[in-house]
Amino acid sequence: MIRITPSLWLDERDIETSFVRAAGPGGQHVNKTSSAVQLRYDTRHLPEGVRERLLALAGSRATREGEIVIQAQEHRSQTLNRAAALQRLVELLQQAAHVPRHRVPTRPTAASRRRRLQTKALRGDTKAMRRKVGED
Repeated sequence: MIRITPSLWLDERDIETSFVRAAGPGGQHVNKTSSAVQLRYDTRHLPEGVRERLLALAGSRATREGEIVIQAQEHRSQTLNRAAALQRLVELLQQAAHVPRHRVPTRPTAASRRRRLQTKALRGDTKAMRRKVGED
């Protein structure tokens, strides 16, 4: 079990990993070994609010079936790539588990509205003084 938040845990059995060939430089080593990791996590096991936020955060990494697919190929070893992919999944889940506070819109005060209009009038007067004489 992987702890995401104090109340949210991730069961490692729900994570499916597969190893594929990595792209990029590496010479013969990259052609012979499957060191890149493709991690799949089915979001159906999550609470509904967390699931919706996770799918929104994941963007193109989310499939139509509600799975999150994360690829890691930064390192030359499978274990380091698997750890990197798992860390990215945990960070994504931590972001999704955070419930954003509802913002209550506020109105500007009367004094701030008055100050805004005064500075606007002053700017207009300054620009009017820059015009040619007799231009109206």
